[in-house]
Amino acid sequence: MRSIHDPRYQDLIKKLITLRESKDVTQVELALRLGKPQSYVSKVEILERRLDVIELCDWLNSIDVKIIDFITQLDN
Repeated sequence: MRSIHDPRYQDLIKKLITLRESKDVTQVELALRLGKPQSYVSKVEILERRLDVIELCDWLNSIDVKIIDFITQLDN
């Protein structure tokens, strides 16, 4: 099974989307903060592209969330 099809990974991405939206950050704004094109954010969010740990850290830092806080919320 590819990791993007793992329900745990899908849940992680859903939580990233919810978190981004709760901070009123658009895909375009997030992409600018990351120094990436908007399509990068879109592909991650529609599960066409996988995030690695470093990218996850960058993503969370861009929306002012500490990775430890995010990870502890994953089980909730």
